[in-house]
Amino acid sequence: MQRAYRLRFDWGLSGAQAVGQDADVVVVVDVLSFTTTLSVAVEAGAEVLPYRWNDATAARRAAERKAVLAVGRSEARPGDISLSPATIRANPVPRILLPSPNGSTISLLLGERGATVVGAALRNFSAVAQWILRAPGATVAVVAAGEQWGDGSLRAAVEDLWGAGAVIHALWTAGLRDVSPEAEAAAAAFTAVANELPPRLRACASGRELIEKGFPEDVEIAAEIDRCPSVPVLSGDVFLVRERS
Repeated sequence: MQRAYRLRFDWGLSGAQAVGQDADVVVVVDVLSFTTTLSVAVEAGAEVLPYRWNDATAARRAAERKAVLAVGRSEARPGDISLSPATIRANPVPRILLPSPNGSTISLLLGERGATVVGAALRNFSAVAQWILRAPGATVAVVAAGEQWGDGSLRAAVEDLWGAGAVIHALWTAGLRDVSPEAEAAAAAFTAVANELPPRLRACASGRELIEKGFPEDVEIAAEIDRCPSVPVLSGDVFLVRERS
């Protein structure tokens, strides 16, 4: 139980429900997938509609909302938008529907329950922290989305731990106290690698997997440490850009 603390941390959808149910702000972190792609999209001025399922309903939903459907990385053809941030950088569009079983699902569920949902990655963690600090007294839950094993169970992805820890560390050093032990541990994981994050991203399991599948540029974009000033904030069912103050 972390309800006694103002700054909390947990993993995946179940963890998000546990620490985010009564939080004012929920920060979703999915570094080598959803939130890095989200940060690149909003930085380019796009609106992003998170969507839970990558199936036939996604195409219908995209058509209804006049959005470009982001296909799976492996399905993308030249000129397509996909979950790869490199494709969005190469082909900017005004509105994107972004299916993701992890980041999108967590964002929509917590948004429906009334929390302010923010997308964070290693590219924009300082901007996210500064934006949150504009609401003194807020209770903040930071959620590492993780990945999934073949059976659907949570795979704790270390890059999401680092990203979550980066946000927590930035909030903590800016004066947000009353931090849970779980959040302190995530911050410590970030500080342990803060000076060598790009090579660590390339070397971790998720980074190696993307590189071996032919997406090294996605890892390099995720490793643009703290270079993005844009803060994606969920408004209804769409992420809109907010700039740090």
